[in-house]
Amino acid sequence: MEKLNRLENINPKLFRKCDERVLSSEEQDESVSDEFDSREIFDLIKSINDPEHPLSLEELNVLEIDNIQVDNINNEVNVCFTPTIPHCSMATLIGLSIQVQLLRALPSRFKVSVQVTPGSHASENAVNKQLADKERVAAALENSYLLEVINQCLTMNHGG
Repeated sequence: MEKLNRLENINPKLFRKCDERVLSSEEQDESVSDEFDSREIFDLIKSINDPEHPLSLEELNVLEIDNIQVDNINNEVNVCFTPTIPHCSMATLIGLSIQVQLLRALPSRFKVSVQVTPGSHASENAVNKQLADKERVAAALENSYLLEVINQCLTMNHGG
């Protein structure tokens, strides 16, 4: 993938990563069915790479555990993300990356909703409308270039 010619946020602020999650003996027991929680969802998406920087969404504070809601009864996962700058042109791409990662990782019973944290982006309504439109998301994922960019965001920083 060719590098973007111009970075929008040249010197992003970095944040401390969460400590690794320590699993209880019950959580480690594969025979016990346990509910998904915000931390588990966060762990699935925290290492997604920012499209402009070799940094994770966790390191840039784009994702926070407090902005993730899980409703196991209604099979819903709602994630709000906060772009690093209010005019981030990569917001839809970041949202798509989060959606794709969760759709690939979670059981198909879950309805995944991804949106911009209220008040954090100049085009919040437009970005949220795009991310909520199943047809637009499906069309975006049929675009081979866009899918390649998303896959790079999902694989560049694993283990980070």
